[in-house]
Amino acid sequence: MALKHEPTAPYHSAQEALRVLETVARHTTGVTAGELARRTGLGADRLTPLLRMLRREGYVEQVADGAYVTGAALARLGSAEGHRQALRETVQHTLDRLRDSIGAAVYVSRYVDGEITVDQYAAGPATPAVNEWFDFRSSAHATALGKSLLGQLDHNGRRDHLSRYKMARLTSRTITSDKLLLSRLEAQPPTVPVLDLQEYAVGTVCAAVPITAGSSVGCLALSLPVAHAHRLRQAADALNRNATPVLLSLAI
Repeated sequence: MALKHEPTAPYHSAQEALRVLETVARHTTGVTAGELARRTGLGADRLTPLLRMLRREGYVEQVADGAYVTGAALARLGSAEGHRQALRETVQHTLDRLRDSIGAAVYVSRYVDGEITVDQYAAGPATPAVNEWFDFRSSAHATALGKSLLGQLDHNGRRDHLSRYKMARLTSRTITSDKLLLSRLEAQPPTVPVLDLQEYAVGTVCAAVPITAGSSVGCLALSLPVAHAHRLRQAADALNRNATPVLLSLAI
């Protein structure tokens, strides 16, 4: 399967964050922001928000003299023992925070061995998860997360997936023409969130943004009750701006 990756803003931010973390890890007694700027080549306009995010996520800590050292979250992820559990906990913490800040249910989804998986999600009484009334694996054509994942494949990868799953009409808004769907996927800019406007389920709207870590295909998605549809684009933009911590967790 060939991928059609076009790096997005969260990808670039995650790469910059990794440079910062590598520099901090090399300085076991601490490193100042000024030294980090010199070592990484990042200006204050990029370094300051990255350090703020890395502190919030627990990847770095600031000690009494203002220098930065490795944080507890990075230490957990860097340990071979319990790495998988530490990763799940770190991602879940980030998803919970995104759910609360954006006011929507949030999901991490991947495309693995030709199949869609929803690995983790954060929902609550005020931010209900989508009712999976029709298997997500069979409804990539109708969901924001499915279309985001398919959009990261090349043309042959998309056609292969659609050849294995019939494009069922789930609502009156569902696209059932593979020609139309492929055309829309081709025209979708990688930096613009993919939307689902009641295509999967009546009463629910969704959005998804790609998160690319190495050769994997993944996305971060959200869902809202249709009564909150007026917030969808704003919420999707917020999701895109805050995708870096999830991508960073997967890249470490």
